[in-house]
Amino acid sequence: MFSRILVPTDFSPASDAAVHYARVLAETFGATLHLLHVLDDPAATTAFVGDGYAVDTPDIRAAMLTQVRERLAHALPLKDRARFHVTSEALVGMPAAAIVDYAAATGTSLIVMGTHGRTGLAHLLMGSVAEHVVRTASCPVLTVRQVMAAEEAAVAATRSRMPIPA
Repeated sequence: MFSRILVPTDFSPASDAAVHYARVLAETFGATLHLLHVLDDPAATTAFVGDGYAVDTPDIRAAMLTQVRERLAHALPLKDRARFHVTSEALVGMPAAAIVDYAAATGTSLIVMGTHGRTGLAHLLMGSVAEHVVRTASCPVLTVRQVMAAEEAAVAATRSRMPIPA
């Protein structure tokens, strides 16, 4: 059903939860995993970004891409990288559009991504990369909230301590 799973990451806890889900799905379906990080390109729309003003030079951009590629290389243990034929890519662009374009260009069959679950004013001001990807991707998108993953881990830990009924 799913042969190529794309996991866009911003290295947040929600993205870590998405990587966990993607590993389970890759194991279940015998799929490959592909990690993607998109550096937000402030020059694409304006020099102002969500966190403030960003000065962007080719040297800064190259250093940031190098740093991101290093983080992606260590996002999964070597055992998993080999097992799931993991590839990783770092791009510069508008995150939602870049994720959707990358998925289409690479024949992705499922996107698994974290969502921060912002609501209200924060959602209005910051928007939602995940929401845009869900609306525009040509393949299915599974969004994962970090809170859900933490709750599931707690339930699993509780179950492992429970006595098994005879």
